[in-house]
Amino acid sequence: MKLLGIGSRINHAEYGKGVVTNVTTQHYWVTFIENGLETIDLDSDFEVIEAADGDVDTVSFFDVESSLVNILKKWSDASEVVPIADKYKGGKLILEPADTNLKSYELPIDTFFHKITMVRDRLRVMEQRVNASDLDEQGKIDLQQYITRIYGSLTSFNILFKSDSHRFVGQKGS
Repeated sequence: MKLLGIGSRINHAEYGKGVVTNVTTQHYWVTFIENGLETIDLDSDFEVIEAADGDVDTVSFFDVESSLVNILKKWSDASEVVPIADKYKGGKLILEPADTNLKSYELPIDTFFHKITMVRDRLRVMEQRVNASDLDEQGKIDLQQYITRIYGSLTSFNILFKSDSHRFVGQKGS
């Protein structure tokens, strides 16, 4: 049995006409005109309308994309889009000085939130770089504990995050 390449067109008795969009060690992923995406066994019974030449890609586009996203998160300053809690959208942060002769300072809360998420993302990058560094184990532990305490100092801003998964987490316990 010769494996079909991505882009091959087939006609399946149950699903109709479709195009092979991915090939794994056991299945073809086929997008059918009438039935959408289906996985079928490599040895399934179907008619080959047009076989695509070329090597079979045993790694899916999803796998490649996921790996790339993880690498970029780990090693770059690029930050993910983190939504602000709905109740603060469009709001403003007002800093009111105790001296009534001084003018208050207003800042769109979205701008402030963006700066907070940048701090969080840069701390994460620093943490990754510490973990990957050539420091001795005790040096890494000391720096990781320091970073954890910084996260703990920033937990006051967690009310701004829409999702709990994006919040700062400091040291648990004592």
